[in-house]
Amino acid sequence: MGKKGKRDKKGKGAEKTAAKMEKKVSRRAKREEEDLEALIAEFQSLDAKKTQVIESSCPPPSPRLNCSLCAHPERDELILFGGEYFNGQKTYLYNELYIYHIRKNSWAKLEIPNPPPRRCAHQAAVVPTAGGQLWIFGGEFASPNGEQFYHYKDLWVLHLATKTWEQIKAPGGPSGRSGHRMVACKRQLIIFGGFHESARDYIYYNDVYAFHLDCFTWSKLAPAGIGPAPRSGCQMTPTPEGNIIIYGGYSKQRIKKDVDKGTLHTDMFLLKAEGAGKDEDRWAWSRLSPSGVKPTPRSGFSVASAPNNRCLLFGGVHDEEEEESIEGDFFNDIYLYDVGKNRWFPAQLKGPKSEKRKRRRGRQAEAEAAGEEEPQLPPPQGPLEIVKEVVAEDGTVMTIKQVIPGAAEDKDRSGSEEEEEEEEEGGALGRPVEPCPRSNAMVAVKHGVLYVYGGMFEVGDRQVTLSDLHSIDLHRMDEWKVLLEMDPKTQEWLEESESDEDEDDDVEGAEGGEEEEESSEEESEDEEGEQQHPAVQPGEAQAQYVARTEQYWLGLARSHMGPEAKDKKVLKVAHAMAKTFYEDPV
Repeated sequence: MGKKGKRDKKGKGAEKTAAKMEKKVSRRAKREEEDLEALIAEFQSLDAKKTQVIESSCPPPSPRLNCSLCAHPERDELILFGGEYFNGQKTYLYNELYIYHIRKNSWAKLEIPNPPPRRCAHQAAVVPTAGGQLWIFGGEFASPNGEQFYHYKDLWVLHLATKTWEQIKAPGGPSGRSGHRMVACKRQLIIFGGFHESARDYIYYNDVYAFHLDCFTWSKLAPAGIGPAPRSGCQMTPTPEGNIIIYGGYSKQRIKKDVDKGTLHTDMFLLKAEGAGKDEDRWAWSRLSPSGVKPTPRSGFSVASAPNNRCLLFGGVHDEEEEESIEGDFFNDIYLYDVGKNRWFPAQLKGPKSEKRKRRRGRQAEAEAAGEEEPQLPPPQGPLEIVKEVVAEDGTVMTIKQVIPGAAEDKDRSGSEEEEEEEEEGGALGRPVEPCPRSNAMVAVKHGVLYVYGGMFEVGDRQVTLSDLHSIDLHRMDEWKVLLEMDPKTQEWLEESESDEDEDDDVEGAEGGEEEEESSEEESEDEEGEQQHPAVQPGEAQAQYVARTEQYWLGLARSHMGPEAKDKKVLKVAHAMAKTFYEDPV
């Protein structure tokens, strides 16, 4: 009784501490988010000017992170929405919608009136209802300097058949967050975890919510048993039986002032629906102890459902913290989890063997006809580490390491013969083509084929955001196909020291939309925008523009924020609006 009482008191104390932290984060975040709400409203007013649905062929999307990539439930298409891009100085946010046509290997941009506000780190799920629906929940909006965040708690649905966005306003949903996970399970959207961050505080969640797709209502689940610790970025996979699997994730906690400790979670849980459909809200947590070869500890991995009742994990990064720096080991491997057998195993690339075997048999027949003996080849080598160095335009040398597994021992000469034939036919020294190691890639599976878009890796303080596209058949596992290449050397990177202005104390408005490559349609929109906002004069510096147009932007900021807003805060938002328009006139 005594031990149980102590445990109960300890548990209640932890709950109180978490509740206090959530209130503290909420108060500070509310003050910060007020600064950004006016900017979000301004961007939404610009989006509201679009009244027609326009679908047009376009180049591939510009590099971006933390967007969503989903497979269309009925068509051979992938749907990409939102995301962010950081160039070393500024963060750009997007709410663009792109369609990738799988059979044509081409992209189209779909402009639909009244879309969700610009965001990243949201979650998306598709359901086959009424010709297909894409559901979006949460995510974040960030200031250009990455120091202020607005966390969304809104729910949107894109009706794919009619090409219309609809915001679903239902009470009782999750609090604002990003880094959460959401899956469609039976006739529900299940949301787990995530985090909320302000400039100085943060909180991680382990709560579970269900949105019922038949009645459009939220319910907070209270599963029995001991569940996962609070975390973000975990693997969340539904099972055919209507259960949920949670694996891994990341969280951090403050151990003393200005010192945080990160945790890479490697545990695994099953959230089971009990009652056989009698009571959909009865759930229970249980811990899983899978067998096999588990993924090495990492964060930033990508997940998707795979054929044969499996789920997959791709890539990620393991950060090694040193005294004054963090070095990350990036991955490009695939791990598969067999739901039925509760077993992990690494995916092995088999290579396109059929044609090679035909060639080898033909060569053997020729040798036998000539009375020659096959030459003895050396045994297969072990894993090969390949180091690639690329030099960016600014002279930065980026080193990318890849580990290529050696041929299996039991294949003896056949593996070596295949590698030799690859070299004879001009292959890249027998090396398979595959995505470079990365974290935070966007993945989707359609017809048993895995598609990997973008992601990022780091070289020192430099972040390289990728926009390439690869695919691999998960049934055959023979080879990666490169659908879209990208040269990291061409990516812009601006060092902090190159900044024209150092405004650590100022609140900057969030950037968004396109960067430098704008289409003719968007240029015409710019001309319309000049009639609405004061135009930037040729050769005019940013500071000059802000000073000249201050009264105009003050009036606009005041109209958004209301008469009760403090003058100092209104002035900050007005300057942020002016700077945003100066950088990206719309």
